Amino acid sequence: MPIPAEHRDLYQAFLDQGLDTWLARLPEQLARGLDRKRYGDLPAWEKAVAKLPVLPEEREVRLDADTITVECDLPDSRRRQCENLLSKLTPWRKGPFELAGIHIDTEWRSDWKWQRVAPHLAPLADRRMLDVGGGSGYHAWRMAGAGAAFVLVIDPSPRFFWQFRAVRHFVGDADGHRTHFLPVGIEDVPEELGFFDTVFSMGVLYHRPSPLEHLLQLRGALRPGGELVLETLVVEGDATTVLLPGERYAAMPNVYFLPSSTALCQWLERCGFINVRVVDEAATTTDEQRATEWMTFQSLADFLDPGDPSLTREGYPAPRRAVVIANRPG
Repeated sequence: MPIPAEHRDLYQAFLDQGLDTWLARLPEQLARGLDRKRYGDLPAWEKAVAKLPVLPEEREVRLDADTITVECDLPDSRRRQCENLLSKLTPWRKGPFELAGIHIDTEWRSDWKWQRVAPHLAPLADRRMLDVGGGSGYHAWRMAGAGAAFVLVIDPSPRFFWQFRAVRHFVGDADGHRTHFLPVGIEDVPEELGFFDTVFSMGVLYHRPSPLEHLLQLRGALRPGGELVLETLVVEGDATTVLLPGERYAAMPNVYFLPSSTALCQWLERCGFINVRVVDEAATTTDEQRATEWMTFQSLADFLDPGDPSLTREGYPAPRRAVVIANRPG
């Protein structure tokens, strides 16, 4: 069976990286992750990306700036066509992007998160990266812009897959085809792969009913000595403090364990990580996460207590996030 055009780079990258065992699983994983019967809107997203017009070969691509930017000359009619097609992929959660003069103002100012995290990372040049739950791929493009040799986003959302493919249409081969997306979750990564130099898991842990299992899965994906970058919701407190919300937290139905950052560090140590350190911790603001023209649904401001923004509307502490970096023992 021929490999669809949108997957050829992924297959070739897995071959080049020696991921033969995982490569054998790709057909089944891609078929499941992009199953039209399972995701009724998927054909519309695929069609929107397929209709994006051919772009000029001459373009300027910036993957190392706060906004992922692609500059090229397009007639106004083509630009309006692109904007209309990109809007069919809403909501856009992670960004921002500037594509041929079209500013995609995403719900999250993901560049702010990158600014907080980047100074604490091992240099990314020539490293193999895994971005777990990476959404549209904003942080993955930043990793490529920092010189990473191989970047793989995994996220089970097919909408995010087609958002990534849309951005790829504009970026073209400016990244040397080092950036890829596979629509699966961490549980689909082969156990004890021991391959990636750096693994990112940002905004995922609190969605997992078994957080220690998630940490062990992340550890298994790392090579010995590799670096984990973990960002998650936390609460203030000591090593014994863990919040288990009720049915919803900040209107989200699938939030489970919110530890203090001290407790989170203990979890990581219990899972076999070393050099565990908190590099950032701060309350999430409505300037960083908000509704926009590209994400018109409710956002953080709608999920806080209108009389006391230090609380969610359910009465829990308002979202606070910590970034923890750790290593798998060498």
